[in-house]
Formats: sequence, C-alpha cells, structure tokens
Amino acid sequence: MRAFDPDIWREVTGGSIAERIRKLLRVTPLVPAPALGRRIGADVWLKLESLQRTGSFKLRGAAARLAAMAQAGQTRAIAASAGNHGLGVALAARTFGIDATVLVSAQTPEIKRNGIAALGAKVEVAGATYDEAEAEARRRVARDPGLTFVSAFDDDHVIAGNGGLLGREILAQLPDVEIIVTPVGGGGLAAGIGVEVVPRGIRLVGVSPEANCAMKRSLEDGRAYVVYDGGPTLAEGLEGAVSERTYAMAKDYFPEVVLVSEVAIRQAIVYAYRTLGVVCEASAAVTIAALLEDALPLQGRRVVVLVSGGNIESALLDQLLGGSAPLGL
Repeated sequence: MRAFDPDIWREVTGGSIAERIRKLLRVTPLVPAPALGRRIGADVWLKLESLQRTGSFKLRGAAARLAAMAQAGQTRAIAASAGNHGLGVALAARTFGIDATVLVSAQTPEIKRNGIAALGAKVEVAGATYDEAEAEARRRVARDPGLTFVSAFDDDHVIAGNGGLLGREILAQLPDVEIIVTPVGGGGLAAGIGVEVVPRGIRLVGVSPEANCAMKRSLEDGRAYVVYDGGPTLAEGLEGAVSERTYAMAKDYFPEVVLVSEVAIRQAIVYAYRTLGVVCEASAAVTIAALLEDALPLQGRRVVVLVSGGNIESALLDQLLGGSAPLGL
C-alpha cells in the first residue's frame, strides 16, 4: 500500500489546489497556554482549529477534495460524516458549485446536522454509527457512477489538506516546536501532519478515546482494523475504523497513540473552558485530557496541542460545567 501520491500532495500544499482554497481557509491562532504548561512542566501552545471556518480542521481536507472535483468537472458529491467533515464538505460544495449529500449517524449532534443543512447540503441519517453511514454512502456510489465519494480520512487530497496544510502552518508559526499532540480517529489528520513534521525531527503523538481506538489496536496487533466495532464515546468524531493507507502512514509517522478515558475527556472540556478560555468538543478535548492525565512525558519540551474542533452542543457544555462530579483539577 503506497502512503500517498506526491503529485497530489504538491498540488494541495503548494500548487493550484492550494491557491483555489486559500481564501476559503483561515490561518488559525497558535496561542501559549501557560496554565497548562505550568501544570505539566512544559512550554505548551494550543493550535486552535476550533476557530477554523465551520468550527474544525475538517474544512481543510474537504476544500482540497472538492476543489479537485471542480477542476475535473465532477458536480455531485456524497460523504459520510460524524459531523465536522460534513460541515466542511457542505461549505466547500457551496463554494465550488457542487451538489452535496452528507450521510450522518444517529449519534451525530444536532448542532452539526443543522449546520450542514444550513450550508446547503442535503443531510440524511444513515445508520447507528459512522461506519454504517460510510457503508451506505459507498453503496450509493457503486449504484451511481456520477456520484463521487468524499472520504473523511482515506483520501490523498483530504489527508494533504487536513494534515499537510496544518502541519505546514504550525511549522510557520512555531518553527522550534518539538512535539505535536493530535487527536486520532481514522488517522488521516495525524498522517498528514506527520508527512510535514516528522522528517524534521518533530515527535508526533496521537490520542484516542479508550472506548473507541481502532488505530491503537491496529498498531498493537500489526494489522489495519478497516472494520471496527468500538464502544460508545463522547468523542464521536473519533469513532470508527482506520484504512490500510492511514495505518501504513501511522507506522511511519505516529506509531505512538495514547488513550484517555471518558471521564478524562469530560474533565478536559471543563478545564479548557474554565482555565484556558477555549470551547472545544469532546473529539478535540482528548489531547488536553492526555496532558492533564500525565499520559505523556513532556517535561521541559515545547509542545503544540491541537484543539481540532469547537462544535459542542450547548446543552452538553452546560451540563458539564454545572456538574457536581469532582474534576480532580
């Protein structure tokens, strides 16, 4: 299995596609987090993709893929999404004049479903999990050759757009970063970041929820879990299987994936809001949870923590902030 197409990589990160999507994307802030740094004894910075348009990094990869579709004259797209990828697909589709349908699972939060529809894409619930929604999307593509599937993670354009562009942006903002901590679900984001930063001697560490950790299992067992039946997690954006492509890239670029509990994820959302002044969703909070749990030896290092998205239901945030359970913080 080849890792990625270098020609596509160049087009997305510095060629014609990069030019087409430049105005669609924000350069998101990279800000110091001294309170978190003091807690773990490191120089910690937060990369706030929660402030990206559509509220997450997923716009980057979706924009790259749909820009390539527009260049090729393709006009109809279908995607499966836990929410954030769908938001990115919807905005990119509106920008490039492409008709888009997004299949979500029953677990996808209303804030994300409503946002996708508001951006003009058709939204359908197709299954109880992300993997079921993706299977249905692929079935429709098999029946309709005019329909193009836009993967959330297993696609050269998406990997280069999400991770490649983000990795370059971090390096431009903080050239002497030593460690980058990123969420890991299907693995496309971390894979793309790894291509840009690992050859420069920067350590890349992934974080997944204990309840749903296909990439961790894949690395431990030496095979890609392209079908994976994990447990329920608040970090629904990290649910589901990996691909042969992202597993192959993980072995080269981020073989280290640590796990965090559901309790730790909840605590991290509250800590981010109360102490760091950052609104983050559960899938983004896993990285902060890993630092709060001392799951990584980071003392004395310059660390970038990726806050990958901020699309959290207000009712859930209110519940967590008003909860009486001890936070241990």
